[in-house]
Amino acid sequence: MVIRVRAVLVVVLLGALVSVAGSARPAAAGVYVQLRGAGTATSYRAIYAWTGTVAQDGMTIDFGFSQTGSTFGHASFADGTVDWGAWDVPYGVEDQQPSRGYTYMPGTAGATAFKYNLRIGNRRITSLRLSGENIAKIFTGVLTRWDDPAIAAENPGLALPAIPILPVVRADRSGVTWQFTRWMMARQQQYWTAYCTKVGLDPCTPTSLYPVPAGSAMRLAYYGDSSVTAIVDDPQANGAIGFLNEGPDFEAGLGIPAAKMLNAAGYYTSPTSGHVGIALLKAKVDAGQIQDLSEVYTNPDPRAYELSWYSYLIVPTEATHGFTTDKGRTLGDFGRYALCQGQGQAKQLGYAALPINLSLAGYGQLQRVPGAQLPGTAAEFLQSCANPTISAGGTDALAASEPMPRPCDQQGPVQCPAPNTTTTVSAQTDYVQRDTAVTLTARVSPSTAAGQVQFHDGCDSVCSYIHPIGAPVPVVNGVAELTTTFSDYGRHLITAAFTPADSDVSLPSASAQPFVIMVDGIVYPETIDVDVPLSEGGLTMTVDSTPVQLGTAALRNDHTFESSGRLGAVTISDGRDQTRPGWSVSGQISDFTSGTHTFSGNCLGWTPTIVTQNADHDAVAGAAVSPGADPGLKAAAGLATGGLGTTVLGADLALKIPSSTQPGDYTATLTITALTSS
Repeated sequence: MVIRVRAVLVVVLLGALVSVAGSARPAAAGVYVQLRGAGTATSYRAIYAWTGTVAQDGMTIDFGFSQTGSTFGHASFADGTVDWGAWDVPYGVEDQQPSRGYTYMPGTAGATAFKYNLRIGNRRITSLRLSGENIAKIFTGVLTRWDDPAIAAENPGLALPAIPILPVVRADRSGVTWQFTRWMMARQQQYWTAYCTKVGLDPCTPTSLYPVPAGSAMRLAYYGDSSVTAIVDDPQANGAIGFLNEGPDFEAGLGIPAAKMLNAAGYYTSPTSGHVGIALLKAKVDAGQIQDLSEVYTNPDPRAYELSWYSYLIVPTEATHGFTTDKGRTLGDFGRYALCQGQGQAKQLGYAALPINLSLAGYGQLQRVPGAQLPGTAAEFLQSCANPTISAGGTDALAASEPMPRPCDQQGPVQCPAPNTTTTVSAQTDYVQRDTAVTLTARVSPSTAAGQVQFHDGCDSVCSYIHPIGAPVPVVNGVAELTTTFSDYGRHLITAAFTPADSDVSLPSASAQPFVIMVDGIVYPETIDVDVPLSEGGLTMTVDSTPVQLGTAALRNDHTFESSGRLGAVTISDGRDQTRPGWSVSGQISDFTSGTHTFSGNCLGWTPTIVTQNADHDAVAGAAVSPGADPGLKAAAGLATGGLGTTVLGADLALKIPSSTQPGDYTATLTITALTSS
């Protein structure tokens, strides 16, 4: 005899719980109107932080991007789907100019960093120096071995190993690739031109898709800078070197050394926020409002990092394509925040703060936005601009504060050492009640290392993204502490990232293992009783009636939105006659819908767990189902099997949806089915 018991759970993806970028929040009536933006991933981390902050002032600023990055943003802005955009590559390089008026505004500053994995025996090299010429030679196949005399001459303090160079390049289109090849075209043209001929790139121009010849030793990294980091940092990849944006993917690259690059003044500098900002003091804007970096590349300041650049925010200059003066007022205030207070978050988020000249250029471009309400003069703007590179009096504060490089960083026979650091994280307890204070502790070795620690929460119950906990904490005698609370129940994976005060003296590091904190939650069960023949005893199934709450969907480096959550408790009580014991429980989900929009139920996966075993300890959890697998949970999948007694089941839920998913509140029905064994 088979008895089926079905309990229906509704998986509600509410804007407050799982938000696809673009979902609306109410704006302050009569003050601000909602704006939609789109574009590249380069600026996403900063924009996400900025929009979250200005929301407290009644601004609803939405932003989304796809794996096509700038191409997606270009098309969305051109056809009026969005009001503003963010990207690295200007119009006219890989697509046509739009019919609406627009201008480019500086948004976030960063650099092209060269992360490497190079060992002498068991010792990892952390002080590698490279000239621009040798960098170009490496990524065009001219230099193929680390012990080449050209590299050895730059590194007199290192006995470089006699192993092949393994260059790693992005396989997808990216702004960092365009900036790198643009720099090669400007500064190392002979090598880039010869490489264009080798790979058949005609015309020979900068490109966002790095060309790789057949049979090359280059390794391809798919979907983002984190893929570059993963390949370079592989223990088996001794000799690897890759270029990436020392910006939004800074967490992925933390602890992996970046080569110091020779600048025009004859000093080797790292891609730190200060060195990037100093270099960009020479950035100019041409007649088309496009960045002119020619003097950045040749900046004579000893502190400058040569391959520095900035990303754009694009803003409309005409009230067309649905853009109004009300939207212009909102965009003007948001743009002013981004140029000023928002830059105060730059270093914490892995960027460099825009220097005074670029903030001022952004002010000039915001003035062209219909409806924008800005200070009447540049002096008034600068005096009210809370950008850390600008003094209270409205003058440059960066040039006077950024320290000069050490003498041993000058090109010559002496090479500076760069000692490693290690960081660990802990707390006084691994279990806390929700909203109860807990103190996090990070320990940095050596204890003489000066700098600050940023704690991060990579919670995997209600949220599925890594986000900072509070502000960075100074390190005192090797220790940094932060007292905080957690409002989301479930497991929280706590990590700590150390940023040195001077990266020429010590390197950054991150905790290799997270400290796991369990935060207690509250469940609200509802019992569903099922009648069965008295001769068979009693069987009940209790299912938590609370809608499954998934965390805010975060945009990942593989260009999908991901979220996670937890299935409420499913309790099976089997008191039937012992001659007919046994049951199985499965689950199946419908497609997710929001009005006319939908995405497949196979985007949801789960990992079943046995929360409480029955007396005989014979309950067995079902196999995990990966999100996005076919058919996934769209077809019935086992949650568990078991026998007599009371068993409590659960499951960790994982949602993975395409970045092209339309914004909205999506609903699906998860059906839990219990079957008796016969």
